[in-house]
Amino acid sequence: METMAKKKPRPRRSFTAEFKADIVERCRAGDRSVGQVAKDFDLTETAVREWVKQAERDDGTRAEGDLGSDDQAELAQLRRENRRLREDVEILKRATAFFAKETR
Repeated sequence: METMAKKKPRPRRSFTAEFKADIVERCRAGDRSVGQVAKDFDLTETAVREWVKQAERDDGTRAEGDLGSDDQAELAQLRRENRRLREDVEILKRATAFFAKETR
């Protein structure tokens, strides 16, 4: 009995913002479908559709309550800052408890 060889997962690739914008413009041109554009550039159709959605959010033409790129970046920065501040508060609580024991 033959065993089927498992397909190796495709290595994760990263793309420049200019490349993504070019792909989005080709999709918006309307002469080819998203699937055809993805196949022409050896991309996954899902990734290309997400790039188009994100471009629509950024342009303000898609209002699903999703955040634009700028808002996502700000949210990530605020979450990092919030996490750091919580850690600082925890350290201060421990220090206060330590020094309260020392003074008794």
